[in-house]
Parts: sequence; C-alpha cells; structure tokens
Amino acid sequence: MSDETMDGDMERDEATEPQRPVSRRAALKVLGALPIAGALAYAQQQVPQSPQQPAQGHATPNPPTQSTRQPAASPRKAAFFTARELRTVRVLTDDIIPRDARSGSATDARVPEFIDFNLSVTETSIETRTAWRGGLRWMDNESRKRFGVAYASATAAQRHAILNDISFPNGVPAGVPQGGVPPHLRYGAAFFARARDMVASGFFSSAIGYKDLRYMGNEFVTTWNGCPPEALRKLGVSYDSKGGE
Repeated sequence: MSDETMDGDMERDEATEPQRPVSRRAALKVLGALPIAGALAYAQQQVPQSPQQPAQGHATPNPPTQSTRQPAASPRKAAFFTARELRTVRVLTDDIIPRDARSGSATDARVPEFIDFNLSVTETSIETRTAWRGGLRWMDNESRKRFGVAYASATAAQRHAILNDISFPNGVPAGVPQGGVPPHLRYGAAFFARARDMVASGFFSSAIGYKDLRYMGNEFVTTWNGCPPEALRKLGVSYDSKGGE
C-alpha cells in the first residue's frame, strides 16, 4: 500500500472515528511540509489529552496550611447524662464548689465528667443511677414551682435559696420537724447529700483539688527542727519533760 493511499484512509478515518495518536510517519510528513510553529501546533492537536494534572512549579504541590496548631480537643461526650442533665450537673457542682481566689471551680476540675464516668460504669448500681436522675429532675421541678424556670436557668440567688432549704448550712431552722428536713423537701435533701459527697470526692482527688488542700505528698525531709511550739502547747507536752516521770 502506498503512502498516498494510507493518507487518504487516515483522512476518511478522522472524519468518522475519534482522534488517535499521530504515527511517526505522519509526524515526519507534517514537519517537512509545514513551518515549525504550525507543525508544533498540529502535533499538539494530535497528541491524546491526558487528564489534567496540577501545575508543577517551584512551589510545593501541596503547601501546608497557614496554621500548624492542632485543633482543640472536642468536649468529651457524656456516657450517662443527657445533655439537659449534664447542664444541670455543671451548674449544681459549681454551686457546691464555686471558683474563688484560691482555686478553680468544680467544673474547672472536671467534676461533672468524673460523676458521669462513675455513673456509667457497670459497677454502679441501678439504685444510684436512678437516684441521680430522679434528684436532677427534682431540682428542676422545685425550681419551676418556685421561679418558673429550670434549675440551670435560675439566677444564683434563686438556686441558693433552694440549696439552703435542703442543705441547712447554717443549722436546722426553727420549726423544722424532727430529722431536720420537712417532708416535701426530704427527697431533694437526700439527693443533695449524695451529690455533695460525690462532688467533693471528684474535686479533692483532682489536681486542682489537692493543690487547694496544699497537699505536698511524700517529700524528703532535709532538716528536722522538731515539733512546732504551738503544736507542743496544744498537746501539753515539751521536749524538757522526761518520759516515765
């Protein structure tokens, strides 16, 4: 078959079929017959187009983001409390141990997470879990009866009015029945006693809590100057007294 016949067949095929890669023979014929610029343009048209690739310059192909800081850790999802219960727990624990000049609050010490974890483990009894859910519901109901809002939405003064009635921080008020708690507050008082104990356990076992206690732990005693004089006076003893006399 002659070159002319092949060229004619190629022209007919180009009209009916998709373009195919240019052959060496066709490329040489074009380069000999056309100006350089025209030949390059023609050759580029004949080369099959591969999927577009990202431009490769001197810049890094995948430059890092502007900030290399790690994203903040997302809050731990509660394992036991509902979102509404956890909100009430956060407010209640801070009412029990608020932030002051000496240390952070119960939420700063992550006491709500401590309580949530303890209530979520299988070792915790169903009675304890039920008491917590019922107690939180009681707090909300009591706040709504008095102030028309849930406990977490009440003002600090309103919340403290409820707590004063179920905790008696200043002693049992006059006229309160024997046992210290009127009948309509006994459920709330029992829950608050349980909650206060667990809040204290969580707080004082945390880093913030034991620093608040100024607990030093076991440390080497490099010098020993004896028992402080004020302690000796309180005990009624002295280093001058002799044992057995």
